[in-house]
Amino acid sequence: VYRDPNCGCCGGHARYLRQHGFDVTIVPMENLTPIKRGHGVPEELASCHTTVIGNYAVEGHVPIAAIKKLLALKPKVRGIALPGMPMGSPGMPGEKDTVFMIYAFSDGATKVFTTE
Repeated sequence: VYRDPNCGCCGGHARYLRQHGFDVTIVPMENLTPIKRGHGVPEELASCHTTVIGNYAVEGHVPIAAIKKLLALKPKVRGIALPGMPMGSPGMPGEKDTVFMIYAFSDGATKVFTTE
């Protein structure tokens, strides 16, 4: 998990991933732009942290079901993203009050991957 060292919610998402069996290494970085660009994360899908799992980027507070779907289906995409920092998403405080739209992205193209 590449994260801004001043962001508290990124650690919450890392704990969430650990609770679901992932071995997580946190890499604090002042500037995440090179990581996001290097993994093809479109600016409009950017969040506060970028997780790299295998060959995929997982941008933001993506729920585990979407991550497991990504790893099971192995689509030809660069990664998936839950844009922004929606309340009630894994690692974020508050109640979930909307359907999460998780997007797949690859080389400038984005499409809905799943909803939660």
